Amino acid sequence: MINVAIDGPSGAGKSSVARLAAKELGFVYIDTGALYRSVGVAALKKGYDTTDREKVVSMLPEIRLELGFIDGIQHVYLNGDDVSEDIRRPEASMAASNVSALPEVRAFLLDLQKNMAKTHDCILDGRDIGTVVLPDAQVKIFLTASAEERANRRYKELKEKGHEVDYDALLEEIKLRDYNDSHRAAAPLRQAEDAVLLDSSDIDLPQTVEKTIQIIREKVGNL
Repeated sequence: MINVAIDGPSGAGKSSVARLAAKELGFVYIDTGALYRSVGVAALKKGYDTTDREKVVSMLPEIRLELGFIDGIQHVYLNGDDVSEDIRRPEASMAASNVSALPEVRAFLLDLQKNMAKTHDCILDGRDIGTVVLPDAQVKIFLTASAEERANRRYKELKEKGHEVDYDALLEEIKLRDYNDSHRAAAPLRQAEDAVLLDSSDIDLPQTVEKTIQIIREKVGNL
């Protein structure tokens, strides 16, 4: 099986790039960020403070997560409910950052991710795929962009969906999440030593996907 790990900070476009590259190559795309967001949403639905370790850990045995595809679009199911829209809201982003700092949550989702990678040629994206989840992945890419560009992309995305958002608030949220993700004790965000750095600040999505596919093909041969 060929495994591709794409890591990087929040809002760098990892999910879009991984999904489109996987489609082009005929690989399975596994959105690991959606799994962490779903755990965060599960806590929010219960009214829990997502920084409350005891409460978050206590609900893990009740959580059942599934990934499915409808018309080629990935949907995420939390205990049977489609939460694909809920997990993309701004509050879900910070909730995901909080719960992903908990070793118990990471262990809960680790086996799920590893088992998927054992049975499919796949692309996984997240914060620690190349360093923790799939350290032996044949291809590792660290995808990033400036905080300002990431905030601008998220602003446009949310506005198009009809959400009222404030750019400055989004920028501060992204900077805070960057700090939290890179300074947490459990599997902090960092570039793997053997990962290829890809900065998408000044290129658009199709160009980023093209460069990603080029890197994959150079690492594993023509596909």
